[in-house]
This record gives sequence, C-alpha cells and structure tokens, in this order.
Amino acid sequence: MASELILLASYEAKNQLQLSLKQAFELLEPKLRPPFPLTISNPEEYTHLNQAILYGVLCEPHKAKVHMKHLHAIVTDGYKLFLSLLVKIVNELYLKLVDSAKNQLIWVTKEMVDVSAIGVDGLLVCLLRQVVGADFSEGNLWLCSELANLFLCKWDCLLEEPLVMTSALYTYLRLLADHCRLSIDVKLDALKQLEIMFCVKLLREQFHLCLKIGRDLIRLLQDLVHVPEFKAIWKDLVLNPGKFRTTGFLDVSQLYRTRTSSCYFLLRITPEMETQLRFLLSCVKFGSQKRYQAWFAKKFLLRPGGETVVVDIVRFICCSHHPSNEVIQSDIIPRWAVIGWLLTCCRKSYFEAVAKLALFYDWLFFDERVDNVMNIEPAMLLMVYSMPRYMNLTHSLLEFLLLLVDNYDVDRKSIIVRGVSSAFATLVQKGVVCSLDVLTCCDVLSPFLRERLQNFLLGSNVGAPKDLQPVGVPAHPMPLLSLPDMSIMVTPAASQRRKLQAKGEMD
Repeated sequence: MASELILLASYEAKNQLQLSLKQAFELLEPKLRPPFPLTISNPEEYTHLNQAILYGVLCEPHKAKVHMKHLHAIVTDGYKLFLSLLVKIVNELYLKLVDSAKNQLIWVTKEMVDVSAIGVDGLLVCLLRQVVGADFSEGNLWLCSELANLFLCKWDCLLEEPLVMTSALYTYLRLLADHCRLSIDVKLDALKQLEIMFCVKLLREQFHLCLKIGRDLIRLLQDLVHVPEFKAIWKDLVLNPGKFRTTGFLDVSQLYRTRTSSCYFLLRITPEMETQLRFLLSCVKFGSQKRYQAWFAKKFLLRPGGETVVVDIVRFICCSHHPSNEVIQSDIIPRWAVIGWLLTCCRKSYFEAVAKLALFYDWLFFDERVDNVMNIEPAMLLMVYSMPRYMNLTHSLLEFLLLLVDNYDVDRKSIIVRGVSSAFATLVQKGVVCSLDVLTCCDVLSPFLRERLQNFLLGSNVGAPKDLQPVGVPAHPMPLLSLPDMSIMVTPAASQRRKLQAKGEMD
C-alpha cells in the first residue's frame, strides 16, 4: 500500500492536487504492475497514467524503478506532462511533503535530467527557490546539499541548460554569504565546501556562462571576498581577466554595464513569499497595509536570520515587480513605501547597508539604452516622499548614494558617476519627478548634503538649476549622519588593487 504524500494539520482542507494524484493512482493501480499495457486510448487516460505513475514514484520508494520503466515505455511528449506535474508539486506542496516523498522527488529529478526531459530546467529552478536563505534547519540544509550534489554529479548534462547553471550559481553565491557570515557550526563545513566547489568550478571553467548573470554577479561576489577561494577569483578578475579564457572579457566594468535579468531575483524569493508580496503591492490600499506587513514580518522576517532576506526582497521589488500604470495611479501601496518599511526591519547595520546597496545598485551603472527606469524609481520616490516627515531616511539614503559614488569602485569612478548622472537625468525625463529641485532646493535637507548633491549635478550637467554655482565644501562640514561602516561598500576589486599596489605587485 502506498504511503501518504503530504502531512496536513487537522484543521487544513484536503489538497486538490494531492487528491487528483491519489485518485488516479487508486484507479489505475492494477495497471501499474508488470506486464504493462502499452496502449493508451486517449489523452485523458494518458494524463491519469502520468498522475498515477508520479504518485507511485513518490509514495512507493521500493517500486520507484518499476514505475519509471513504465513511464519510459509509455511517454509520448518528451515527459512534458510529467514534468509539469512535478513542478506543481514543488511549487504547491513541497513544504508539506513527507520526508520519504522529498527523497523521491530528488531521485526522480535526477532521472529527468538523465533523459533530458522537456521542462527539467524549470523543475530545477523551482527546487532552488525552495531553499531558504539563512535557514539552518535540518530539512532546508538537506535540500541545499542535495541540489548542490545534483549539479555537480550531472554537470555535463546540465551544461546544456545554461540558465539552470547560472541560476544555481546565483543561488549558491547568495546562500554562501549567509552560511559563511551567520553560522560557525562545524556541521555546516561540509556543505559550505560543497557550495564553494560548485561555484568556483563554474566560475573557473564556464565563465562565459557566468557573464550572463550580469552586474549582480559582482554584487554577490563582493560578499564573499573574505573566503580564500573567492579572494583568488577577485584577484584574477582585477589583475588577470585573461585567466578566465573568455573571448572579449577584459575588465569587470563589462559586467557593470550588463543588466541582470529579472528572473534571477525570483530565485531568492520563495513562491509563498512572492505571492504575499505581489498581493501587498497589487491589492492593499496605502494606509491599510500595517496588518499585512505585520503578518509578513512575523512569517518571513522575524525568524532567526530573517533580516538577510530583505536585500533579496528589495532587488525583487525594484527589478521584478513593475506595476501597471493603473496600479501606479491608484491608491495601492507604492513600491517605495514597502521598501521604506523593509529598511526599518533591518536590526543590524550590515543588513541595512546591503539593502541600501540593493536599492541603489542599478543607479551606479544606469544606461538608459539598456536599463529600465522602473528599477531606479523606488529609491528616488522614497527619498522624495520621506520629506519632511521622515527626513532622517532621506538624509541617510542620499548620503549613502553619494558615498557609493565616491567609494564603491575608486578605479572605475567615472563609470559610476556617469551611471548615477544618467539615472537622475532619466528620472526627470520620464516624469518620475518634475525636477531635481525637490532635492537641491529643499530647505529641510542637510546643507552639507545639499551642497554635495549640487556639486555632483553641476559636475555631471544633470538637472542643476541654471543659476546654481559650484559651492565649496566648508572647512568644518557638519557631521555626517550615522551610517554603517562604508568600507564594505568599496568593491574588492578596488581594495584588492590598492593592496597589490602597496606590495609592489602591479606595474
């Protein structure tokens, strides 16, 4: 007799997907034993047979190989239907699956990779999304380890699915930052080494694929510069890019200019989290959001290590959730307000700093020819609409942006100046703000910050008032607002170069 597929609490209604699979299994169980009837009369019977076989694979581990032989014998669509059912199970039921079913899910996924099933790339991406950052529970670490092993064991097959490999790299670079920063448990050492092995192997051997991630690859790598293996990669990126044997790759600035596709930002947002965020940003009226935010925080942010996900949510909101004009013009809570709330959820200065970096990241390299103004709109509106009631937030954000311009990558500062200048100009041209006077002529803005902003805009010829003249920085400027240690905002590329220069290792 087959075991149960999922665990349900007494108060939970029966799941329709699980019921449909179980009913198909019970209806066709006599046909699931050899010798198999290989004739299928109609598409409906084919669907039911796929459902029954899948339920058998997941709930009868001792007969899984027999069920798979049956599937191989009757498949007529390149496993497309079977894979679509697997994806539904991962997205809708994974958290409720019994442990034996989770084991079987990984096993059958490997089988699908071996036969190059249609849709296996989507299945792997869905599984990656089930790994929760900074969650050190046994089940979560198990899934993390199993998938890392899968990617290494099926390396040659999966290289034919470049989006899957780059998605895995994005995921594991992000997970490694949490695993290395938040846990000193020796039990994690084996997993961290496995993650490092996969990431370094892909970066060293298939760098041309890694480039497809774009500029956020640099953002992820800078969080790992303290890990020896990645420090060596940084050294080569800065001093010897030819080591990556990728035609046309000459400098990290080429990655800066490559926008990261929105699909990558979904990877660190679980399907449940995505559903709740899209509901908040599409259906909840501004002024009525507090109870929804409280529920979201309790569910996702207040657990140990929960604030690490804020950076991922900020990137998701900026780059993957672009509301329609109808929503923008309605009374639905705007993106900038949700991001402002998220920043208040960061209890540690480090997480607040990386969240602000995520908010401004596309500003640093903005090019109106390839970048979307919707990616930079939330930061601008958050600064503008926080005045005057939340002036400290406007001060903090504007100062952070100006510090990024000066310190993020000193060796490539001209690129960043051009990017931020272009961002400001595009925000005015597209009507996000009518004029930059809202900042440059704001009396409640810190005089020191206002002068720095005016000088920056004058130097880049962006939106400065015509009668505005350069202003000198006072001999004793007012103290900067309290901000996290900005040394973390300098890319390892720049700091590594300075260290090497000091040692006389550069020309």
